[in-house]
Amino acid sequence: MKKSAETSDLILVLNSGSSSLKFGVYYRGASDEEALLTGSADGIGQGNGTLHIRAADGTPLVQRESVHESQSDALKVLSTVIPQHIHSTPVAVGHRVVHGGPHLRSHQLITSQVLDQLRSATHFAPLHIPQALTLIASAQSIFPSAEHFACFDDAFHRTIPEVASRFALPQRYFDAGIQRYGFHGISYESLVHHFGVTLPERSIFAHLGNGASLCALRNGMSIDTTMGLTPTGGIPMGTRSGDLDPGIFLYLLRNEKLDADKLEDLFNHQSGLSGLSSGESDVKMLEERARSDDPKARLALNAFAVAVRKTIGAYMALLGGVDLLAFTGGIGEHSDYIRAKATEGLELLGLTADKIHIVTAQEERQIARHCREMMLKQSTSK
Repeated sequence: MKKSAETSDLILVLNSGSSSLKFGVYYRGASDEEALLTGSADGIGQGNGTLHIRAADGTPLVQRESVHESQSDALKVLSTVIPQHIHSTPVAVGHRVVHGGPHLRSHQLITSQVLDQLRSATHFAPLHIPQALTLIASAQSIFPSAEHFACFDDAFHRTIPEVASRFALPQRYFDAGIQRYGFHGISYESLVHHFGVTLPERSIFAHLGNGASLCALRNGMSIDTTMGLTPTGGIPMGTRSGDLDPGIFLYLLRNEKLDADKLEDLFNHQSGLSGLSSGESDVKMLEERARSDDPKARLALNAFAVAVRKTIGAYMALLGGVDLLAFTGGIGEHSDYIRAKATEGLELLGLTADKIHIVTAQEERQIARHCREMMLKQSTSK
């Protein structure tokens, strides 16, 4: 570990997933946030949990096979391991929060008022907000002297115009907060930071992973995105349905007698690539099956890629062309098949190979940047 880093104001970043917890400890380097260590706790609640911690150069520091029943359990283990490698306590903890509802649309210090607003917004994201509240409470207990900041995944999309944010529903629903929020915003912010002044006027970003979305940007600002009120909307994903004909909901309510919880489980955990392929959501495995002439695997891959292609084409029309297309996320970065299928034929619309980029998203580093900026604003305003 670098001596200068040991005495710096350290920021712990917690990036919460459905069954994982990515994390990093950052210090302020010469020109950017630099990682002292990074890692993840995976398989949370699945009986096969693992904990991996790596030094900044990628050297493994901890590889532990252990069961984590919850993210809070994983955080407790992490809090006992970190001091073995870093001898300073973080002065701030940055939390990725997927959804803050209609009244929390900017990154900010977590106060009791913010927590109250998060609780009151639970119905906007019942799968995500309770989990976020539990993890924040655990982190505040473990790191009581640190300042805790919330970085909202939908904040980046608050610039989209009303024509994109409104659903075709009566005004009273919009007034109640039913609108397009969009997500993967922290990932998209990291891509904007990556390109910096070289980012052209008309850009399309595609974050393709188990959760997947696309975003149209003009001059670095979001003007439209595929996910909607929740991260279930948009293009099909690993286990999420994406957008559906509302008549499907009516059919399932009337004929299948599914209640809200069963509908939620169906659309979030049994659909998407998994639903199309009869149970497989991993693109790498689907590609292996497709090479063995598995028609269901091929259908799932092509349905996903075509949905991405249709969105790219739509966003090119919205932007009046495109100057840059960036793929990120596990699928976006590693699947040649999906990228090729998703851009097939689009050269006829002006999407040439030199405009296509593959970029690794740096969500944890981006959260650290936001936290540092908020800390500096607080110190200068005192």
